[in-house]
Amino acid sequence: MSDTGFEALVIDEAEGGQKAAFRTLTLADLPDHDVTVEVAYSTVNYKDGLAVTGKGRIARRLPMVAGIDLAGTVVESRDPHWQPGDRVLVNGWGLSETEWGGYTRFQRLKPEWLTRVPDGFGLDEAMAIGTAGYTAALCVNRLEDWGTLGREGLPVLVTGAAGGVGSVAVALLAARGHTVAASTGRPGTHDYLAALGASSFVSREELSAAGPPLRKERWSGAVDSVGSTTLVSVLAELRRDSAVAACGLAGGADLPGTVMPYILRGDALIGVNSVTETHARREAAWALLDESLDRDKLASMTQTVGLSEVPRIAEEILAGKVRGRVVVRLADGDVS
Repeated sequence: MSDTGFEALVIDEAEGGQKAAFRTLTLADLPDHDVTVEVAYSTVNYKDGLAVTGKGRIARRLPMVAGIDLAGTVVESRDPHWQPGDRVLVNGWGLSETEWGGYTRFQRLKPEWLTRVPDGFGLDEAMAIGTAGYTAALCVNRLEDWGTLGREGLPVLVTGAAGGVGSVAVALLAARGHTVAASTGRPGTHDYLAALGASSFVSREELSAAGPPLRKERWSGAVDSVGSTTLVSVLAELRRDSAVAACGLAGGADLPGTVMPYILRGDALIGVNSVTETHARREAAWALLDESLDRDKLASMTQTVGLSEVPRIAEEILAGKVRGRVVVRLADGDVS
């Protein structure tokens, strides 16, 4: 490979905190890890929005190449498990926090961070799924393992349904035969969510309002990416012996509730941390996505932008203006 310069989006100290800016890197600048990947695509998640804008102190060492996801092709490897030409993806593992991330044409990575892209997905589709979709699949697997979805005909609730995690969760649950209720603060997304498989809708305001700790049982399970008072309301309305898979805190990190849903109804709060998940659960999540995620629905929830547009998208995702998934194209030509 020629050590010519390539553009990357790099977080560094700026006036008032951290800020991302474009910088030219060379291969010599990359970390000394065993596998070099030519990055074809990345994506923009809520955490990326916080990191790029500096509105959340995501990067814990600087300078830091932003981007918590990447998909591409191995071009050099000192590890026998990975060979040039292998199609790989990385979700989590501290990318954009403690390890250089995906907003760059090339990146060097530890071999244990890599996951093979399933044959059924192009590299662009792998990033249309990204950490958000992979997290949704982790949640669906955990809820199905719990075994109460659909009991007494009650639907599964998805909060933050028009976002990245929520969109994929709605599509996956519906594809697997579950009745889905979608909670969103954007009524204009109802047609979009109905096309993904949602059967009914709950307003964000309804779930964010304070109420008694136990209410009418409405949900046979839930995927929650919001947290705070929304999660408290979901737990208060959960069917007996059911579970919520909680994977986000867009509404806040607090949980201003009581233990009553857990003790009096035997409900469970399952925490899902996609960053350091085991390889077995990662592979199971991607197998679920390969089996159940409709590719046309995936395309309908996805927009593709260039690296130069990431700062704008980062602001929009924090403002709640982004629907579904955003793929960032980093390579030229046919790389899917």
